[in-house]
Amino acid sequence: MKVLIATKNQGKIEGAKKALEHYFKDIEVKGISVESEVPEQPVNKEIYEGAKNRVKNLKKYAKENNISADLFLGIESGINDLLGRWMITNIAVIEDNEDFESYGTSPSFPVPDNLVQKVLDTNLSEAMDTVLGEDKERHNHSGGIQLLTHNEISRIDLTENAFIMALTKYINGDKWR
Repeated sequence: MKVLIATKNQGKIEGAKKALEHYFKDIEVKGISVESEVPEQPVNKEIYEGAKNRVKNLKKYAKENNISADLFLGIESGINDLLGRWMITNIAVIEDNEDFESYGTSPSFPVPDNLVQKVLDTNLSEAMDTVLGEDKERHNHSGGIQLLTHNEISRIDLTENAFIMALTKYINGDKWR
């Protein structure tokens, strides 16, 4: 199965591949960077919109460059207060060649009240740098969540979980269609 994912981030690519490997064999995942068309720090519904736009732009890129794939994946991380408290959530979107879409979320984690405005004004990464110090490995692979959970959960895990939730439509076939 050939899969394209709308990112070059190795942690997100690895998380998506791990999710797919639970249900499919011979997975090839290729990362391609495309625009989300939402602010650098998506808020609330912009998180889903960013992931959806990444899939749309990935499909367009694939068509323009004659690249075929079975599934197209996008994931976006953002801050939301949909439950009345500020949290960071990842939203994954999957589409196939018939434009059948599914989506899912990762577990969410709280943003300390004293960092909410910094995240909203800049982005989570810069706010995390303020608290945890700058770290290229965290930005590219493990994510700040690995430090916050004392190495229990990584960006890879959050991405894997979001895509497993998004795969529920695909692994349950006609029950969802």
